[in-house]
Amino acid sequence: MRNTTKTVTTVLAAGALALGAAACGAPGSSDDKDGALVVAASPVPHAEILNYVKDHLADKAGLKLEVKEFTDYNTPNLSTQDGSVGANYFQNQPFLDDFNKKKGTDIVPVVTVHLEPLGLYSHKVKKADELKKGATVAVPSDTVNEARALKLLDANGVIKLKGGVGNEATPKDIAANPKGLKFKELEAAQLPRSLDDVDAAVVNGNYAIEAHLKPAKDAIILESPKNNPYANFLAVKKGDEDDPRVKKLAKLLTSPQVKKFIKDQYQGSVLPSF
Repeated sequence: MRNTTKTVTTVLAAGALALGAAACGAPGSSDDKDGALVVAASPVPHAEILNYVKDHLADKAGLKLEVKEFTDYNTPNLSTQDGSVGANYFQNQPFLDDFNKKKGTDIVPVVTVHLEPLGLYSHKVKKADELKKGATVAVPSDTVNEARALKLLDANGVIKLKGGVGNEATPKDIAANPKGLKFKELEAAQLPRSLDDVDAAVVNGNYAIEAHLKPAKDAIILESPKNNPYANFLAVKKGDEDDPRVKKLAKLLTSPQVKKFIKDQYQGSVLPSF
């Protein structure tokens, strides 16, 4: 993608034919069942888990696996939808439901693998009740994760949300805000870098780990795994669930070896969900 080669041809029909062939059977796409399965993933922990599978389990299972890393929450689904990749691994069900609704995509979950507990972090206080009146708290700007962040604060008595608010809750849905907290909406990936500029920030688990934060140790409030709907899963475009490569990967991702890897590698900051 970084190196672009321009090809000039006088035979436009041949060029169009070649382009069509590439789109229909790009290596790793859902149309190329004999090639490597290319999976779009967030770098941590998703790509790390996939690379463990690739390095230790895939060959024995007869699976060719390629891991493609993305640092945003939009491209993996769009690439899965258009067939640029064969699957993705980075999201939870409420996020996917919202994405499919807004983008008109038809991505579906295959198998649930792990939970990354959402956490409140601060460089200025050690407990949530130490936040001063009028303190600024940064939250993710995307719909589902913002609601999830507010629910975390509600569950721990920092704020109180209006009854019945769902996965589209915003600061406008706060019914009680005893400390008069101000909320700053930022792209999820930017939140760890905001900690020196705000009083606290609610950070997704993957971005916390990338920033060398340890959710189980460093979060001043941490999401409970009990009955948690935000576990992350392997996902594909609808109709690709029966791709033999996808089935092999789903089985490997929920194997005892992967469960042990997650427990040993992340020490409670990422939790197996199988």
